[in-house]
Amino acid sequence: MTDNDTTEETSETRLVEGWQGRYYEDFEVGDVYKHPFGRTVTETDNVWMTNVTMNLNPMHFNEAYAAETEFGERLVDGTFVIALAVGMSVIDISVNATANLGYDRIRHHAPVFHGDTIFAESEVLEKRESSSRDHVGIVTTELRAYNEEGTKVLSMERTPMVLKREYAQPTAARPPGWPEGIGTEPSDGGTDD
Repeated sequence: MTDNDTTEETSETRLVEGWQGRYYEDFEVGDVYKHPFGRTVTETDNVWMTNVTMNLNPMHFNEAYAAETEFGERLVDGTFVIALAVGMSVIDISVNATANLGYDRIRHHAPVFHGDTIFAESEVLEKRESSSRDHVGIVTTELRAYNEEGTKVLSMERTPMVLKREYAQPTAARPPGWPEGIGTEPSDGGTDD
């Protein structure tokens, strides 16, 4: 700002609501959500998952063995691909879930290799009220994962129980996962819109 500039700067702290995930009411059958952020699979991902889960198939950890197969190199552990795709979908599907009821019809359509970048999307197949819990509804989606070339590598159905908005009562001061009273509060001069 120069001496000739008469504009005054004012600073007001505002507490602004961010993305809080979808609630049961937000899902519509036929909607497709392309989940943000592709993720490149590393050799470390594969080695850790293979070792942690004690997957003894040499296709995942023995380069000499894998070189002699039809693929010519190690394959990424399929359970890692499942976990990665599910994790990528959480931001759109289950941030507000109280439980995952099932993972069904899991299919590996193509192999995943070290260095592949995985992208995921979910399509809403069905939704219904819970017959035993008033505060949630049940949503079934088809989760699909693709590599950087557009080849589908995974598909599965995923069914979480998702909170209804009226029971969650989301606010800017208390988004999903935040305990009450942590960080900036409306009483600090911010607004809770």
